[in-house]
Amino acid sequence: QVQLVESGGGTVQAGGSLRLSCTASGRTLGTPDTAWFRQAPGKEREFVARITPGREKVYADSVKGRFTISREIPKFTVFLQMNDLQIDDTAVYYCAVRLGGTFDTWGQGTRVTVSS
Repeated sequence: QVQLVESGGGTVQAGGSLRLSCTASGRTLGTPDTAWFRQAPGKEREFVARITPGREKVYADSVKGRFTISREIPKFTVFLQMNDLQIDDTAVYYCAVRLGGTFDTWGQGTRVTVSS
């Protein structure tokens, strides 16, 4: 069984930066399809960024040019570098991996708060 743990959240002023990390324990993951999602207060969870086993990177339009997803191997760690943070980026950020047909393994989330 795999456990994902996110870290790096916090409070930052608008225009600032944060780097989120996602690590795994339980078993060796290799390079699975991995994504970041976020859920803002009162809103549904939404896709943020994804890195595929082939290292293709996909971003939501709202974060393109500001966020960068990357991965370290062999120990599984996936990062989300977030620059020029805006108030609308305030949310709980979740890391997820796709071990089956969907993103089926999730972390507990890390909170990001952007203040004006």
